[in-house]
Amino acid sequence: MDAPLVQVLELARRVGPSGVVVLDLDSTVFDNRPRQVRILREYGLARGIECLARNRIDHWRTGWQMRSALVNSGLSEEEALRLLPDARQFWGERFTSAYCAEDVPVAGAPEYLEKLAATGVQLAYVSGRPRTTMEAGTLESMRRHGLPLPGPGVHMLLKPDLFADDDTFKRENIPRVRELGEVVAVFDNEPAHLNVYRAAFPAALVVRLLTDHSGRPVAPLPGMLEVPHFVPADCGHA
Repeated sequence: MDAPLVQVLELARRVGPSGVVVLDLDSTVFDNRPRQVRILREYGLARGIECLARNRIDHWRTGWQMRSALVNSGLSEEEALRLLPDARQFWGERFTSAYCAEDVPVAGAPEYLEKLAATGVQLAYVSGRPRTTMEAGTLESMRRHGLPLPGPGVHMLLKPDLFADDDTFKRENIPRVRELGEVVAVFDNEPAHLNVYRAAFPAALVVRLLTDHSGRPVAPLPGMLEVPHFVPADCGHA
């Protein structure tokens, strides 16, 4: 299972600064389910719904599906569907830097990304997080957890605002990524986004994080690699 991580690291050593490794953030570098737990607990407290105030991380099989989290917390399907619009609005109002404090790295991400950065290859975080409301919190989370920060050789491209479409944003940023250098590898969790990268960079190693995704019925294109996290058995020495 760790072979793709080894392959990317060895390729990064060969290409150095002329190469680029693209990384998504949510459900790729970061696990944002703890953030979702905090928001749903606060929603339960605000609305006087005791079972939601006791929401736990295991209620979120995926960080993208609030309806199932409502049901897993103890609501009926009918209650969950009735509350879902209100809960989503409550969530959207808290899609801010302050709540990024709850995010934790996907296992092995800080250590693996540090090894990548040490090869000299450029890192490009390309994320659907909105720049206007989440950039400061994202940077603070990265700093706190020891992830490579934007600066020489490390770039971060975020959506202009919350309501911009993630798919469009990633597709339209392909030219900006190309300007950085030769894209040699991509890490993402969302099949639709992975397919965009696969088509744009056919020679790159495209790696799918088997964490979670939006649930859209999009089949990954052939030729992708898969890893559950960033903890290889042996990724060598940088």
